Amino acid sequence: MPAPKSASVAFIFVVLLLDTLGIGLIIPVLPRLIDEIVEGDLANASRYYGALVALYSMMQFLFAPILGALSDRFGRRAVILSSLLGAALNYLLLAFAPNLAWLVVGRIIAGLTGASFSAATAYIADVTPAEKRAAAFGLVGAAFGLGFIIGPALGGLLGGVSLRAPFLVAAGLNGLNVVYGLFVLPESLAPENRRAFSLRRANPLASLKNLTRSPVMIGLTGTILCAYTAQMILQSIWALHTQARFDWQPVDIGISLAAVGLASAIVQAGLVRVPIPKLGEQRAVLVGLFFSVTGYIAMGTATQGWMMYVLIFPFALGGIAGPAVQAILTREVGPSEQGELQGTLVSLQSLTAIFAPILATSLFARFAPETAVPRIPGAAFYAAALLNAIGFALAWRLFAKLKIRSTST
Repeated sequence: MPAPKSASVAFIFVVLLLDTLGIGLIIPVLPRLIDEIVEGDLANASRYYGALVALYSMMQFLFAPILGALSDRFGRRAVILSSLLGAALNYLLLAFAPNLAWLVVGRIIAGLTGASFSAATAYIADVTPAEKRAAAFGLVGAAFGLGFIIGPALGGLLGGVSLRAPFLVAAGLNGLNVVYGLFVLPESLAPENRRAFSLRRANPLASLKNLTRSPVMIGLTGTILCAYTAQMILQSIWALHTQARFDWQPVDIGISLAAVGLASAIVQAGLVRVPIPKLGEQRAVLVGLFFSVTGYIAMGTATQGWMMYVLIFPFALGGIAGPAVQAILTREVGPSEQGELQGTLVSLQSLTAIFAPILATSLFARFAPETAVPRIPGAAFYAAALLNAIGFALAWRLFAKLKIRSTST
């Protein structure tokens, strides 16, 4: 029997919250840990950091459709819990890493376990009516936001004591997550909605063909690709940029990321429910992308640390685009294919996350140092703004075509 809807959403919210909390803990300290291990300057360490983030994303890209398809066959619960256990083991490995090779192995395991988000988001689709999925996916974003409120701030504080401490705490949180799920997380996928596992559907490249199944999915793929790439650029460069530009320490980076998480939680948990019904999903996509473009440009231009705080909330308003896009896409497939769809979206995000960190850290290493000619500290932010502007144009074109078709029929 499927789980009760209200309880199920709450369970997944807590699961994602605790898991994201563990991720947020390590963000302020990972670049510095790499710098300590390789004994290089910040520009050199940034390249290793970008490569490790890309490795994580490559593994997530390869395994997200597999775990999504497995969740369609065996249910969401088993996939989610086994992945959380792997994440706990990964953080333990990173906590005691004596060299770069250990970090490489740790990021491989992290990518494998991180692919479970396809099952978690499919869980949301299982228990939520189609007309309410935008708000439900907003709660998923809120879980990420809340995790990034507490996680980075705590990680920054712990990192001030020891660069290894946040990894140990993250391992403990994921272990608690497993225990929580074992006792309170029910299965969401009814037996009649399950289907046989297929290697063809689990192929990460073949799974991207799912996005060509309808004109709407084809039209939104370019927008999603641009938005995901821009988001990964921001995630990859924040700690490096603020350290180099404003001389922020781990605690400063952690607090700033906590502020980003708070703004995201406010938008995703509360404000998403207001503008999307009033604007409609299509307009919400365009409005969200507009805020993202202007936010990236402003952050890249900021010359003082306090300016980043002023810009955080207006930038977070761009978060209304994601739930609106997901709500549009979930109506393009049936109930037995939601796991496959979410796995495809995670694969697409992971594909962009393979290249975006390398692009972001390369732009940082080339243009951010004081000796760079020309010196453009915000180059990575400007690249993210350009990508979202392209995504905006593609979405505008799609929605205009859909409007013309609807009025002519």
